[in-house]
Order: sequence, then C-alpha cells, then structure tokens
Amino acid sequence: MQSRNVLILALLQAIGMCGSSIVLLLTGIIGEQIAPSASLATLPNSLGVVSTALFSIPAALLMRRIGRKAGFLLSLVIALAGAGLAALAVSQANFALLCAAVFLMGQHSAFVLQYRFAATESVPAALSGRAVSLVLVGGILAGILGPEIAKRGQDLLPVLYAGSFAALATLYGLGLLLVLLYRNTSAKTDDTTAATQPERPLAEIGRQPNYQVAVLAGVASYGLMVFIMTATPLHMHGHGFSLDETAFVIQSHIIAMYLPSLFSGFLIEKFGTLRIMLAGVLLMVLCNVSGLLSVQLPGYWTTLVLLGLGWNLLFVGGTVLLTSTYRESERFKTQASNDFTIFAVQALSSFSAGSLLHSTGWDLMNWLGLGIMLVTAGVLLARRKSLSQRQV
Repeated sequence: MQSRNVLILALLQAIGMCGSSIVLLLTGIIGEQIAPSASLATLPNSLGVVSTALFSIPAALLMRRIGRKAGFLLSLVIALAGAGLAALAVSQANFALLCAAVFLMGQHSAFVLQYRFAATESVPAALSGRAVSLVLVGGILAGILGPEIAKRGQDLLPVLYAGSFAALATLYGLGLLLVLLYRNTSAKTDDTTAATQPERPLAEIGRQPNYQVAVLAGVASYGLMVFIMTATPLHMHGHGFSLDETAFVIQSHIIAMYLPSLFSGFLIEKFGTLRIMLAGVLLMVLCNVSGLLSVQLPGYWTTLVLLGLGWNLLFVGGTVLLTSTYRESERFKTQASNDFTIFAVQALSSFSAGSLLHSTGWDLMNWLGLGIMLVTAGVLLARRKSLSQRQV
C-alpha cells in the first residue's frame, strides 16, 4: 500500500469534512436569522449540495485531463475563496452572499468524494476496501475539529459566526500545502485482461447488477443521512437546545460516520460487501426508530450516532462494489455518474429537509426515512444472487 498517498488523502478528507460540518452546523442557524423566510433557512446548505452535484461530473472529467493533484489544488483554492466570502456575508448579514459562498464551497465536496477513488488507485485492487476505509478515517478528526472550530471561532470577528468561516479559510490553506505532497497514480487492477480491454459506453456499465446496487447504496445512505442531519440542528434550535448541545450531537454524528472506517475495510474482506451493506441498512432503520421515540438530548444523540454508523457501512460497501464495475479507462466517467446521482438525491434531501420540518414535522421525516431503508433492504436481498466479485 502506498501509505504516503493514503495518509495525505485521509488528512485532506478531514479538512474537507471540517468544512462540511461547519457549514451544516451554522448555515441553518444563520439562515433563520437573516433569510427572508424561515422556510429558506436551509437554502444555503442546499445550494452547497447542489453545487456538489453539479460539479461531480466536471470534477472527475477535469482530473482525467489534468490529473488528480491539479484538480484537488484548484478545488481548494475555490473553497478558500468561498470561506472568505462566507465570513464577509455573515458580517454584512447578506443572505444572498451567504448562498453564493456556500455554493463555492460546495464544489469542494465533489473533489473530496474523489479521495476514496484516488486511494484505491494507490493500492492493489484486493486492498481497495481497506484503502477506502482508511481515507474515511480522516472524518473522525473532522468530527472533533469541525464543530470545535465553529464554536471557538464564532467570536473571533465582531459579528457572531463570521470568525468561524475565517478559521475555515485558514484550514483550506493548510489543505493546499498537503496536496503538494500528493503523487498522481493510475488505477490498479488484478485483472490484466480487463486493464487492456476497450472502453464501454456508460449505458452498458450501468446494466451491471454490481453498478446498480452500488449506486443504490450511495443514494440511500447519503440521501437519508443528509435528510435527517440537515433537519437536526434546526429542530434542536427550535426546541431550545444551545449551540454547544447541538454541536455535541453533530460532532458525535460525524465521528460515528467515520469511526467504523477503522475496521469496515477488514469486515468487507471477511464477511463480504453485501452483508456489510445490509448491516448499514439495519443501523439506519434503528436510527429512524430512535428519532420517533425521543426528542430529548440523549434521543437526538442516539439517532444521529446510529445514522452515522449505518451511513459508513452502506456507503463504504457501495464504493467497494462500484470499483468492481469499471475498467481503468472507464473509471472517471463511472465514478462521476455514480457521484452525480448520489448528490442529485442529496440536494433534494437537503432542500426538502427544512421545508418538510416546518410543514409536516420531525416524526414524518423519520417515517419517510424508515420506508426508504426498508425498500433498500428489499432490493439488496432481491439482487443478492446476481452480484459477483467483479463484472468487468
């Protein structure tokens, strides 16, 4: 395993997720204060997700042309500018400017998603699961640092929360230095015949059962995770919980998202991808049940921790399964189509979370999430016999 690349990618993952957690934690609260309508409070966060979806395909295609290193550098420069613009927007209580700033930062998540694929290209194909899980370990650091930066930076500038985004800009600057240490690699495969075969149309790749299940796993895990996670700070804030209490819940959630990465790669190697994805679905079902049972602080904590744990197993399993569906020449377009689909659904989840919370309530959101996970479990079980280790 090329440990240098994997370590750098894990640290970059931490920085990227710090940015996402700060945006998630603060923009809804800030939006409620400066948006023209309370129902638009989550619009900045939703635009960030829309940005991620829009840049998912361009990010992969751009890096196919200029290399991953140059693509990662460009993305961080734009994210740094976005964080600085967010600090200015908060200082001026300018909601439109805040929306634009979060949109600029949102593109960075499209490149952060590529870190896991870059990691698989740095190791033999048999170690793909381990490489993905090790990169995602960086999220544990983000779960600790992100909310702390948001809290400790909130008073650094005269206007509340502006300093949090200024601190985030500094963090993105550190990321630029880390990318300079990264080395471009090519995809690894244990199948020498597949490596030399011609590139297939995306439609043909998409007909593979492995591809379809991998995309479903990504869509279901990210869609439900964002749906519940986006609504939680707003719901807690509306029920009188402090920023410290809300930050604690979000912090615990982000740590739970990435803590299983310490061993999920090994579990996939031992038990197989499908079983691990089904375990993730079960945890996310329990998350919704917990959300229905309690809206006290321990209830929020349990709901968000289960959500994070389930997301990890389902998402990592889907990522590993996806790497079995493409040849080296097809990797960028396959990865791009997968990530675009995931983030198109995530954008819808993020935008609908705020309006549904205000119009229908927390309980209905959890009932919807429960239904989504039960359908996902049914599809995984129905397709289990058609899945294979590698389909290229």
